[in-house]
Amino acid sequence: MAASVRQLVRRVIRLSHRNINATAAGGPCLPGCCWGPSTGRCLSDAAGDRSTHFGFETVPEAEKAKRVYQVFENVAEKYDVMNDAMSLGVHRLWKDILLHIMNPQPGVRLLDVAGGTGDIAFRFMDYVRSQQERQKQRAVRSNQTPSWQDISSNYSGENEDQDGLRESRAVVCDINKEMLKVGKQKADGMGSAGLSWVVGDAEELPFDDDQFDIYTIAFGIRNVTHIDQALQEALRVLKPGGRFMCLEFSKVTNPLLSRLYDAYSFQMIPVLGEVIAGDWKSYQYLVESIRKFPDQEEFKGMIEDAGFYSVKYHNLTGGVVALHSGFKL
Repeated sequence: MAASVRQLVRRVIRLSHRNINATAAGGPCLPGCCWGPSTGRCLSDAAGDRSTHFGFETVPEAEKAKRVYQVFENVAEKYDVMNDAMSLGVHRLWKDILLHIMNPQPGVRLLDVAGGTGDIAFRFMDYVRSQQERQKQRAVRSNQTPSWQDISSNYSGENEDQDGLRESRAVVCDINKEMLKVGKQKADGMGSAGLSWVVGDAEELPFDDDQFDIYTIAFGIRNVTHIDQALQEALRVLKPGGRFMCLEFSKVTNPLLSRLYDAYSFQMIPVLGEVIAGDWKSYQYLVESIRKFPDQEEFKGMIEDAGFYSVKYHNLTGGVVALHSGFKL
């Protein structure tokens, strides 16, 4: 109940801020359109007539969320298969690198936003369990000839270890019920201890403040209508000292690779979408949405503007993908 009230209050505050930004965008502008200070969205003189991009198409803001929802509803069943086909399996390596850099320890709580099929959450739980096993093995090796004090300490700490594993939680939050449905089906086959599945909007997360140690969003933030608001929500739900990590397609740094990547993206990926998923248009949108997303430095600035510190990024595969991270202090 308290969380719902807070969510309502935040929505009222957000709407008032957007109205202020629309009126105070700064200076005279052309009739019908001026640019907000940091959002990159076209703001009409008429309230509620703001527009944004849906791929290369300009659409009203209110319409984008519905169309993005439809895209992922259409592709949910074939989403994992298409990820393997489009990236030739390299997306698995990118996600493994994310977990390696994250290096979560037992007891950590993860929120994975736009993570419907559970790829990051499954990796997280496996990684934490392997860390737990390594810790136990080290403890055994260091206590080959224990004193009675060591034995006593081990017995008192045994529940602590088990609690550490039990307290390692991953919450998968996605606005799309079909994507979550696919993730839950995978979890049923793999074991789902420590995993929770929540329907929620990245711009209005249904969680209290200061709840999570790590926030991840992999290949999802470019589909959010208001990226700045999603970043502010990420900051809000993280505990002090918590880490934000975002894996997203970015700008290729090598000119030759960039030309090859563009040719492959526009000529092959929609075809794969049609052949494998029976959906050309959704994958055409996904390709276009990558080109509309800010480059590495611009997105780094947005994360800093949201209030994160020590923001860095790593280019993967020549900048095809970038891993951004920052901390809440």
